[in-house]
Amino acid sequence: MTSTAGVTGTIDVLVVDDDFMVARVHHAFVDRVRPFRVVGVASTGEQAVRAVDELHPDLVLLDLYLPDLFGLDVIPRLRTAGHDCDVMVISAAREAETVRGAVRHGVVDYLLKPFEFEDLRSRLERYAVQRGRLLATVVHGQADVDRVLAGAAVPTSAAATLPKGMSVETAALIERTLRSAENTLSAAECATLAGISRVSARRYLEHFHGTGSADVTLRYGAAGRPERRYRFRGPAKAQRRPGDEPRG
Repeated sequence: MTSTAGVTGTIDVLVVDDDFMVARVHHAFVDRVRPFRVVGVASTGEQAVRAVDELHPDLVLLDLYLPDLFGLDVIPRLRTAGHDCDVMVISAAREAETVRGAVRHGVVDYLLKPFEFEDLRSRLERYAVQRGRLLATVVHGQADVDRVLAGAAVPTSAAATLPKGMSVETAALIERTLRSAENTLSAAECATLAGISRVSARRYLEHFHGTGSADVTLRYGAAGRPERRYRFRGPAKAQRRPGDEPRG
């Protein structure tokens, strides 16, 4: 199974760590970040290879100090078996050669232990944005290729200068949430889809409105203040014609 990278889809994760309690903490951290979900846990390199064979995760959180294999030796075995899952190293290994080796093996990120939830959250969000952009990339010219090869994690419109206290990763997440919505979204609806607080969502939505990237309409209810609803400015979604089959 290949999961989607959309805000309302899922990104399946395999956690690999030989310490049961550490793996449990990582599992809990991942499950707090939308659209990620943990589909399995492995404690050895051999278990990791078998788990990828069975579960086909999109992302592997890979410890390096495993009891049977050095973590980086797991990656070529996955590639030889035909698996194209991404790998994010989570390890206490600080040696420069190890980091260089991880880069040569194509890992998407390298997070040193110990770390806090926010450290992992920001990396997962950045990965989700980049993965979504790669899956949706249409190459019209060299600039598109350059953005992909540079690993740019933020769509152009979201990468503009942000007010102090705003992150480009969250801005990109909100933009993708708006772009993928069929209709307008309220701040509360956007917050639920993006997995952030309503206050944060409203702040980013208002920023997009202020910069002209999003339109706002008012919905009047039976009583009280009208609800502000947002739509991202951009090309309309392509409409499926009768008889068209969805792409798998």
